[in-house]
Amino acid sequence: MTAGRRPLFCDTALAERIERAEAQLIAEAGEAAAHRRRADTAGFVIPVCGGVATFAEEGSPFNKVAGLGFAGVPGAAALDEIEQAFAACGAPVQVELAHLADPAIGVLLTGWGYRLTSFENVLGRSLTGEPEWAAAPGVEVRQIGADEFESWFDVVTDGFAHPDTSGVPSHEEFPREVIARAERDFAVGMTRYIALHDGMIAGGARLRTTEGIAQLTGAATAPAHRRRGVQTALLSARLADAAAAGCDIAVVTTQPGSKSQQNVQRQGFDLLYTRAVLVKQP
Repeated sequence: MTAGRRPLFCDTALAERIERAEAQLIAEAGEAAAHRRRADTAGFVIPVCGGVATFAEEGSPFNKVAGLGFAGVPGAAALDEIEQAFAACGAPVQVELAHLADPAIGVLLTGWGYRLTSFENVLGRSLTGEPEWAAAPGVEVRQIGADEFESWFDVVTDGFAHPDTSGVPSHEEFPREVIARAERDFAVGMTRYIALHDGMIAGGARLRTTEGIAQLTGAATAPAHRRRGVQTALLSARLADAAAAGCDIAVVTTQPGSKSQQNVQRQGFDLLYTRAVLVKQP
């Protein structure tokens, strides 16, 4: 951490920017999944009060409601439409709600039978000024070429299929084949990075920029190359590129108390807010 650096403060305006970017990201991934699906396969992307409800396929990480809480409270009709859409797919409704969102949303959801299941942390770092990026000996990071997608895809999918179990356990687990399809959908509109450790492919990550926000997503390291500085190198490369692209803030989502959270906090990220994960079974 830079000496004398002030922690990044997150007010509701900044939280709204971040949640709007998150809703756009989930919507784009949901649309990509829709193009991949067969015509007779259920799926939807439904805008709701500044957020979005999406269903990609059974067991997908895109089956959720994201971005609620900063553009009004959904009425009973809107909430009923969403619940019926998920029920038609045989899926629960999962809402990821920022704790800086309108408190009336939480009151509404708990009154409708939603149950608190888990939490996730959103961390951020200012990209203004002239920060110094960390380097890791023996690790090279670069953007991938068009002919390297499959190599990037394999290492990222493998990394996510073998998650780091430190910190609070995730409430979600996905089969490898679902992760593989999600990675292809999530790659749309992203800049992709690959990390080499001693010349071997060791990890990969993604970067998406919108409205001055750099979303750092999809970082994964192959199990054999963990604890070698691969994540630090991937993080630093993306931060440098985001700053060069004119972004003023970078954000990342982690499990509370995880190694990923520890890594990004060592790189100057501050805890901005927490999302509560509320679920209602069909």
